[in-house]
Amino acid sequence: MVGPLSHSMPLAFTSDPLDELCTRLLRVSTETDTDFDITPVTRQLEAYSLLDHLPDFIYVKDRRSRFVFANAAAGRNSRFHDGSDMIGKTDFDILAHETARELFAVEQEVMSTGIAIQGREERIKLPDGRVLWLTTSKMPLRDAEGQIVGLVGISRDITERKRQDDRRHGHARLLEMIARGQPLQTVLDALVRTVEEELDDITASVLFLEENTNRLRHGAATRLPPAYVKLIDGLEIGPKVGSCGTAAWRRSPVFVEDVLADPLWDDYRELAIIFGFRSCWSTPILAPDGRVLGTFGLYSDSPREPTDLELELTAMATDIAGIAIERARNEERIQHMAHHDPLTGLPNRTLFWAQFGRTLHEARRENRKVTIAYIDLDNFKQINDTLGHAAGDEVLKTLSSRMANCIRASDLLVRLGGDEFAIVFSNPSQDELGVVRRLQELRTLVSRPIVVEGRSVTATCSMGIAFFPQDGDTPETLLARADRAMYEAKDQGRDRLRVSGGEGI
Repeated sequence: MVGPLSHSMPLAFTSDPLDELCTRLLRVSTETDTDFDITPVTRQLEAYSLLDHLPDFIYVKDRRSRFVFANAAAGRNSRFHDGSDMIGKTDFDILAHETARELFAVEQEVMSTGIAIQGREERIKLPDGRVLWLTTSKMPLRDAEGQIVGLVGISRDITERKRQDDRRHGHARLLEMIARGQPLQTVLDALVRTVEEELDDITASVLFLEENTNRLRHGAATRLPPAYVKLIDGLEIGPKVGSCGTAAWRRSPVFVEDVLADPLWDDYRELAIIFGFRSCWSTPILAPDGRVLGTFGLYSDSPREPTDLELELTAMATDIAGIAIERARNEERIQHMAHHDPLTGLPNRTLFWAQFGRTLHEARRENRKVTIAYIDLDNFKQINDTLGHAAGDEVLKTLSSRMANCIRASDLLVRLGGDEFAIVFSNPSQDELGVVRRLQELRTLVSRPIVVEGRSVTATCSMGIAFFPQDGDTPETLLARADRAMYEAKDQGRDRLRVSGGEGI
């Protein structure tokens, strides 16, 4: 144990500096006269300039929680900026009122009960809005007779550590959302909010680069004005298209310090003025193979460059957004492959049964009819045998495209397999003859010549039609009836249409 604090002995920390300092401060208090006067204590403390070189906040308060000593570190984080200027002041003169009231209650409890608090985390809000996180120990200060005359406080600034912890937790939470398959929109909204909560007066935005186009689409922006979001949705990227459009074009970050002066914003300056943006920093979101997936942007209402923290959060956000977008698109591709024919891109049998069943359910509820057509190419094997399978594939893709162009968005065209197709017509107008006429037009279109490898090829088809509800009330029954009618059309000479239970056409 080191000896008492005196002018002849400098502070020498042989263990934890904070514990040692606290011990010495308490010894100072017990060496004063019976009629306790805090002045000698403060003079002794002030004599040791070493206290001003410590990074921790060290202070002594009287029973009314007025400062009687504060080192330089404590002063730097107050509006007085100097520890000596805090003497005689209370936390109500330095901190936000709610914070000061909470600290006052804690300190009065310490001095009333004589029970010290150790390592208490405190959230300190300053009048300018800044927030500090401290880990604090507060111990009652006693005179020679053991009477509590004040307290000694030692606080360590853990703001950066708390931010790093919160950032790691936020990062982990976002990755968990992705791993659990949360919708992409939910993940990106959470990402934008996470970044905005860390920063003051900053608005964040995610834009997608639409696949197979050069246009940016709205992804996530919880604070951007909806009118602005609508105006920039569909923006085409280019070498002089604001911050985001240019960042996607360059495939590198674009930091515009003042949007009212930077030529990249020449065509968008009016928008910046209307919505109050003065600086905008955008970074492309890249896939592992280098493809641009979108952009992550930060908007500020003051002209300036991004801070180190803003750059750090942008790097985190682009990484997370890239993972989320790429995973969502991969899942979309997998789902598409599972439900669509790889050659023609049409829905396959798996999707057909699910959607056909849904169509019949809605038709029962709305009391309307449904038509199912079964289509089989008549001479496709001959095309394969004479021209080869590659040419046969081209014929299938061409005919699939022709049929797709003949149906409405509410109809369902599927490739059942090989050279067999089916079309489900939702028929709210109950116009069965109209559907038959459309199928006849489709059959005529199919039979038009196709040029494959320099040769003209003609493929015809036979069709069978069944109607809900008269021909059946399940997908399986209706498809079987249409299939039977199709074979009847083939038996009658092919290249014709046959209605279930009716005449060939």
